[in-house]
Order: sequence, then structure tokens, then C-alpha cells
Amino acid sequence: MKRTTCLIAGGGPAGIMLGLLLARGGVEVIVCEKHADFLRDFRGDTVHPSTIRLLDELGLGAEFAQLPQSRLQSLRVPTTNGQSIDFGDFSALPPPYNYVAMIPQWDFLAFLAGHARRESSFTLLMETEVTGLLWQDGKVTGVSTRTQEHEEPITADLVVACDGRHSVLREQAGFIPRDYQVPFDVWWFRLPRHADEQAEPASLVPSFAGRDILLSIAREGFYQMAAFIPKGTDAQRRAEGTKPLRAMIARLRPDLADRVDTLTSMDQVKTLDVRLDRLKRWHRPGLLCIGDAAHAMSPAGGVGINLAIQDAVAAARILRHPLRAGTLSESDLEAVQRRRMLPTRVIQTMQRILHRIIFQNGFETGRAGPPRFMLFLARHVPGFRKLPARFIGFGPRPESAPDFARRPR
Repeated sequence: MKRTTCLIAGGGPAGIMLGLLLARGGVEVIVCEKHADFLRDFRGDTVHPSTIRLLDELGLGAEFAQLPQSRLQSLRVPTTNGQSIDFGDFSALPPPYNYVAMIPQWDFLAFLAGHARRESSFTLLMETEVTGLLWQDGKVTGVSTRTQEHEEPITADLVVACDGRHSVLREQAGFIPRDYQVPFDVWWFRLPRHADEQAEPASLVPSFAGRDILLSIAREGFYQMAAFIPKGTDAQRRAEGTKPLRAMIARLRPDLADRVDTLTSMDQVKTLDVRLDRLKRWHRPGLLCIGDAAHAMSPAGGVGINLAIQDAVAAARILRHPLRAGTLSESDLEAVQRRRMLPTRVIQTMQRILHRIIFQNGFETGRAGPPRFMLFLARHVPGFRKLPARFIGFGPRPESAPDFARRPR
């Protein structure tokens, strides 16, 4: 039977970052990831200024900057006259943390995992699915795992659930999240990106027309497309086939109309069931939930990754000493939740406002897009565009790397 000090379920941004930080602090860590690699859809491609600053503090910033990526320095929104304006100006933030890095999340996770593996107390077990919790006298003492070859228990002083919005561990612990109404789901699909478009600057410009909302993210060789559809309409729309979807793309993005014929089947279109929820309590004796396992985030604002990584930083700072000393108590786990609950509430409240004024209003009235007063502020109020950039880029309570994990830049 394997044993470790901290067992982390899930190799996403929160899990890998927490494992790296704790290992640098001398804590024995095992991270279990059920897949064989990090190559999956429905992963955000944004590394925010707060995370870029964190990488600098960890001594990884220069190497991260060498990875293939593009820099997003503004968030633009279309206007009714066919133009677009800067709504969030990241370039106005204090340099050098004045941009969002656009990089495939699988590359980012592989980068973090590679550095974590250099720590002698870090172990990453790929193709190892965490299937349940081990209990003794009301306390979580480890997990059961399954690989292609066998099933095996792993005991630990602390189990951290980083296994996402459909967390198996939070369900087995009896946690019931509070769900908030979300008015949309997302269709996720790809369109080809031509060779002469590779040099285009990074852009994240949503497109609005009537009730239709479309977003594109430039990746190497293709565009990752997101079409927002009213909640609960997936089956009905799928039955209509690809023709209405192709027509919508051509209407909202005429520059992409020359490639919509590559969508030949709805099998190419995946559905992201958007959820927004939050646990009232993130912990049990021996168990802590962070990231999406504690608070599933909407893609509105693209802040879910940022928030999950900051959860991991706070958890590492608070838990490293009691884990090393063997004195971990539930009050330590409560301290993590207390530290991260306020920013979680603030961000989710802002997402619910965005849902109501942009998505729900658009679906109900046929006038999708930002309200006029927001466009007015972005056009005419000096400094307004810095506020969304600051909120998206750093959040209401940004975390800095703990001293024990820092390395020379």
C-alpha cells in the first residue's frame, strides 16, 4: 500500500500547482491524474497576470515566456455600427504583468508538471483514477485508485480534491453544492486557421447578433470556437443539424464563412454543460476541496483557472507547516476556506450579473451584447477600462508565492 503526506486528486491547474508548491516546501506529495496526458477540450487557454507574476516569483517566468504563446492586451467588444472598442485594457496594468498569455492549457500543465517532477518529494501518477475515499473513525485517511492493471489504496494525512466540477470526492464526502441558475451552455468546436493567419495578434472578441453569441480563440492551426446557446436547447438544436450553425457563423463572423463547410456533422460539436455552484463547507477531517471541486465557475470572464491557482497558493502557504509537523487539524483546512471564500463569492456574484445582463437579456430580447451604459463607460470614462482588466487579471484577492517555494528569477 502506498502512503504519502498529501494526496491530490486531479492534475488540473489547481492540483499541479499545489503539488509543485508543497513539494518545494518539503512535503511528500502524490498527484493522481486519471488521463494519460493533458490533451482535452473544454480547458481554458488563458494564463492571467496574477499567475504570470506567480511564475516569476517561483523562478519560472523566463522559461514560461519562451513557450509558444501570444499576448492578449485588451478585451474588445463589438458595437452596433460594426466597430469594436476596448472594454478591458490589460496594457494599462503595471508592467510587466500587463497582458494575458494565450497558451494551450495542456502545454501549461506539462510545463508545471515538468518542474514539479524535479522535486524529490513530488510524484505524478498518470492514468490513475481516484475512485473513492478511505475512512477511519470519521476521518478521511486516503483514497482508492484504479489503473488499467489494478486497484490500489493510497493512504495520506490529507486528501485534496482537485477533481473538478463533477468531483467524485466531494460527492462521496456528502457535500451538496449550492447551484446558481446559468442561462446558457456552450457548443465547443473547431474551424481551420489558415497559414497566413498565424501571425495575427492575440484577440478575444465576442460576436453578437440578435440572440446569437459566438467567441473564437486562436490556437496553432485552428480556431477554437464557442457558441453560446440557451440552457436546455442542446437536443433540439442538434436535431436541426449543422446548417443553422454554419449560417450563424457566417452571419456573425463573415471572415470565417469560407471554412464553415468543414462542419459536416454535429459529432464535431461538443457540449459544455455550464455550471455555477459553491460549497458551503470545503472540508472534512482529512479532506479539503479547492478549485472547481469547491466552486464550479462559469466561463464568463475566463477567471476559473486564475481562481483555482490562487486557491492552491493559499492552501500551500497555510498547510505546509502543519503537514510537515504532523499537526494538521480541521482548523487549518478551515483557514484555507476562510481565506478563499470572499474572492470566490465576489467573482461568482460578478458572473451572475454578467449572465443576467448579457446572456439572459440577449436570449430573451434578441439584443445580445453589453448594455449601452457599459459601452458608454468604456468609451467616455477615463480609467474605466482598467477596472475590468484588473478584476479579470488579478481578482479581488491575488495570492503571492510563499517564501519556501520561491526561487531566483
